[in-house]
Amino acid sequence: MRYLFFEIEKECNTMDVFSCIATRHSTRKFKEEPVPQELLDKVIEAGRQAPSGKHKNQNHFLVIRKQETMQELAALVQQEFAKMEVTPENDDNFGGAIRASKKGSYTFLYNPAAFIIVANKKDYGNNFADASCAMQNMMLAANALGLGSCWINQLRWLQGNPVLTAYLQELGMKEDEAVYASLSLGYPDTQDGLPNRRIVPVTGNPVTYVD
Repeated sequence: MRYLFFEIEKECNTMDVFSCIATRHSTRKFKEEPVPQELLDKVIEAGRQAPSGKHKNQNHFLVIRKQETMQELAALVQQEFAKMEVTPENDDNFGGAIRASKKGSYTFLYNPAAFIIVANKKDYGNNFADASCAMQNMMLAANALGLGSCWINQLRWLQGNPVLTAYLQELGMKEDEAVYASLSLGYPDTQDGLPNRRIVPVTGNPVTYVD
């Protein structure tokens, strides 16, 4: 499968890495169209090629393609958020998720063709860093391949929830692992079928050179 990663450049030679970065945007509406296995493999392999602390390579990619499984997972997430209360400590992060879940109207997967969960060892100091590197690689690969993607935080926000943990372990997550990131992936539901690639000026993110 490793050779698939290197074929991305052949297919996307019109988009250099800087253009791919500048034109990547989140997709929150997907077509009801499956992603070919070859393209899905390339996106996942891009994640597997990501940097890893001490070259441990402990990211565990759980790839869900069955819509029924995604619906079960979404229902569990809504159920568990609905049990929580909004506090000053969590309001900025997932207060909106709690409020929407209590109303029974919480949507966060956006009906993708595939949902990729990135788990890692709970006792590993670079777990979130390694998962983040993999996520960025996969999002850039998706953009280069004409696919849309969106980073999904909800499973990480519920990290340690016993109900959700048990379900994820049924799907294949190990007992010593936890979710650190997840990705919705598919064909964007746009007029041309391509992801939004407009370049938006960056505000914020200041830079200070220290000589």
